[in-house]
Amino acid sequence: MGMATKIGAASVYILPNRASMALPQHAGLDFHRRGNAFRRARRLEVKSMKMAERGEQAVEFGFNNGHINLASGTLNEMETVVASHPRRKTKIVCTIGPACNTRDMICKLAEAGMNVARLNMSHGDHESHQKIIDLVKEYNAQSKDNVISIMLDTKGPEVRSGDVSQPILLEEGQDFNFTIKRGVSLEDTVSVNYDGFVNDVEVGDILLVDGGMMSLAVLSKTLDTVKCQVIDGGELKSRCHLNVRGKSATLPSITDKDWEDIKFGVDNEVDFYAVSFVKDAKVIHELKDYLKRQNTDIHVIPKIESADSIPNLQSIISASDGAMVARGDLGAELPIEDVPLLQEEIIRKCRSMEKPVIVATNMLESMINHPTPTRAEVSDIAIAVREGADAIMLSGETAHGNYPVKAVKVMHTVALKTESTSMVHQVPATFAMVMDGMEFSQSQMSAMFASHATTMANTLGTALIVFTQTGSMAILLSHYRPYSTIFAFTNQEKIKKRLTLYHGVMPIYMQFSADAEETFSRALNVLLSHGQLKDGEDVTLVQSGVHSIWRRESTHHIQVRKVQA
Repeated sequence: MGMATKIGAASVYILPNRASMALPQHAGLDFHRRGNAFRRARRLEVKSMKMAERGEQAVEFGFNNGHINLASGTLNEMETVVASHPRRKTKIVCTIGPACNTRDMICKLAEAGMNVARLNMSHGDHESHQKIIDLVKEYNAQSKDNVISIMLDTKGPEVRSGDVSQPILLEEGQDFNFTIKRGVSLEDTVSVNYDGFVNDVEVGDILLVDGGMMSLAVLSKTLDTVKCQVIDGGELKSRCHLNVRGKSATLPSITDKDWEDIKFGVDNEVDFYAVSFVKDAKVIHELKDYLKRQNTDIHVIPKIESADSIPNLQSIISASDGAMVARGDLGAELPIEDVPLLQEEIIRKCRSMEKPVIVATNMLESMINHPTPTRAEVSDIAIAVREGADAIMLSGETAHGNYPVKAVKVMHTVALKTESTSMVHQVPATFAMVMDGMEFSQSQMSAMFASHATTMANTLGTALIVFTQTGSMAILLSHYRPYSTIFAFTNQEKIKKRLTLYHGVMPIYMQFSADAEETFSRALNVLLSHGQLKDGEDVTLVQSGVHSIWRRESTHHIQVRKVQA
């Protein structure tokens, strides 16, 4: 017979071979607050719990001060778990542009591994982006096993040089000028698109052109012109991006054009906004207030790419629904040697706050023109995966590159291989169960069960199945990074698309029955029929979360079931 362990109002049901089981109130151990010794300890300390089934090896869980030790489950066993579920957990964001904006190409990108389609509002117009949105929605309507979400990336307050009739060759030591006068294009002077450029720049500043491809030192300035000397030369083309090392422009993070694009996103019900050049949490609150007034729930992902954003990192991420490590401009405004450390810090902060994090820019830059990546680029992808990024992003590689599908396949293969060898060496996050003389809150209980469900699934080598109307429990499970896939069944299309960004989550749309057992059976049949599970395989089923579906508000369940055709 299975075992139920009761913790307060929560139950863990271990059901290896039966569809359901009712257990008496006294089954298992009751760890509700009792006794002076427990009150003095103020920590829930569970010595051990064993689960055994006739003919099966027992699996032991040791709980000590809220941390879980696996008594069985060696590295070799964990490697077997990962190998038996070869699904990529790190998601892939693809920028859609001229190289892949057809129905056929979007299908090919999706089949190769794209999870999120990114619309870069720095290029194209609403008509061209509308076409992409319609094609992605058409794909989603026809696809049974996959879903692609849509991310609208705002242009932001970019400072760019003006148009030139032909590229200007800048040579080391040459004098060159930037002016706020419009339409200037001379051999030694070009215009910029930002009237406050002269005020933002100081003598001695280093100007970076085109993400650092060229650099110039500021020698002097007048009311309308900044006079420089070329340090690193190159070809200056039209509309090159300009940065000042260590400084951010004083432009607003959301421009008038951005607001028009944001409204376009509301009208088309996109899933995410990637907001460029966010400096502080104020702009996030401003955008979220606007979306609330529009009665829409689009998640906001700030792009961390300005010098001013780093001191405000904690508050920006706290106010947001995730973050993007936009390494291009980040490495232009700050010393390039700081970028790897900042990437690691941003990933760590997002993971600690249970927010998704995307690593972007130059991941497979060479594949814009070449069919194979550099070894350094492959290592770059592997590092982002090992650090725990939820998603990795392709920009020019898919938007205007010569090999968009190959780039996605390379990213998929590298991420999958890295996950299969690195996940077993990661220590799962745990939930510290601290009692302050009070009952667990609903969110604390959910976090505890997500942690324990992950440990159980990792030890038994099972996939996880969760049923969610808000996405909260699927997101919590993703936070604890289980070795196997999280199959998240939801009856909300919006939640299905939102969950595409989260590490290890495979969202599946399905209407729920009023009867829990009927819904469980239908879900298992869906996974069996689509080849996601095999007959006789065990799965860990989680019934929990902030909002109840078939349970009393304070009840949580973890079940281990055998899949039967």
